[in-house]
Amino acid sequence: MKKTALNYFKTVGYCFVIVLCIACSKDNNEEGIEVHNPLENPQDGPPAGNPNGNSPIPVGAGTENVNNPDVVVGNGTPESCTCDAVVAAVAQGGKITFNCGPNPVTIVMDRPARVFNNANPDVVIDGGGLVTLSGGGTTRILYMNTCDPDLVWTTDHCQNQDHPRVTVQNITFADGHNMDTGSSGGGAAIWARGGRLKVVNCRFFNNRCVGTGPDVGGGAIRAFSQYNSLPIYVVNTTFGGGNIYGNSGSNGGAISSIGTSWTIINSLFSHNKAIGNGGNPAQSGTPGGGSGGAIYNDGNEMTLTILGSIIEQNEVNAYGSSIFFVSNNHTGNIRIDNSIIRNNIGGSWYPVYPSISMHDDTPIVVTNSTIQ
Repeated sequence: MKKTALNYFKTVGYCFVIVLCIACSKDNNEEGIEVHNPLENPQDGPPAGNPNGNSPIPVGAGTENVNNPDVVVGNGTPESCTCDAVVAAVAQGGKITFNCGPNPVTIVMDRPARVFNNANPDVVIDGGGLVTLSGGGTTRILYMNTCDPDLVWTTDHCQNQDHPRVTVQNITFADGHNMDTGSSGGGAAIWARGGRLKVVNCRFFNNRCVGTGPDVGGGAIRAFSQYNSLPIYVVNTTFGGGNIYGNSGSNGGAISSIGTSWTIINSLFSHNKAIGNGGNPAQSGTPGGGSGGAIYNDGNEMTLTILGSIIEQNEVNAYGSSIFFVSNNHTGNIRIDNSIIRNNIGGSWYPVYPSISMHDDTPIVVTNSTIQ
């Protein structure tokens, strides 16, 4: 738990079902862009995204055009698609596609692909619906950090710069692994600080980060310091999706962030777990963690927007079986529309909605949604 919330949750012991429907929400009247999803009916594993999600996708949240790639990984055979080739392509940046043959292929990474801040300011990694990048249970898969001198400082304000702008699309991240603690921990599939991150038509399966500790986590994605506090878009994306596919970490079984806003559209979070225990700060005698079965948000002026999505069957040991959202200065806000949040397991401190741990004065708007 965070700060004074521990005292509050002890006095709250109810559980209820809320279904709030409004005939026409603002987003349902807005026109969105069309986004083709090649992982809508994959040959293996759950599909990418909520198959029934129909919330509009705004301009800027869709896929990037890769018709004229800067780098093509592979020469038409699975054997040509290697970790070395992926690492070199990401280091160069630009639009990256794959030519690994006509069938799905898994590229096992033995080290993270790293985004260099002085390379191309735009990096698009497009798997074409056929590529899985696997950490092999031994390594993080993708790393971007504008404040890491090893990746070259390019501004005097690394915590708030507009590049690199990294998009991952039409691709699967599986079996990422990171057991680091502290500020470098979490994000077994993707660790991102600075610039912009966007995730479209992706799947995250069986990614694991450190299992205990406060303020560390994000089995799949860990994020900080997006440019001008703009949100990370997550569109048509699945985290888990089945009992053998879930992601896990100390906090935020799927995603974890500090001071970062998110806009999540037509996506699915299921079977993810926050496996730490003791909350944040850690209760006496515990290692800390265990909050945010699917989503863990901490910080100040941040927003969480969930549209056309399903969050179900995620699990915690401490707080927020679906969502943990703590704005330290009470300025953050949550918006949920056209979504279903149900059957999440465990946790406590639910002052307003079941499975959502938040300060009771955090502004939250829920429309056309079921929360139970």
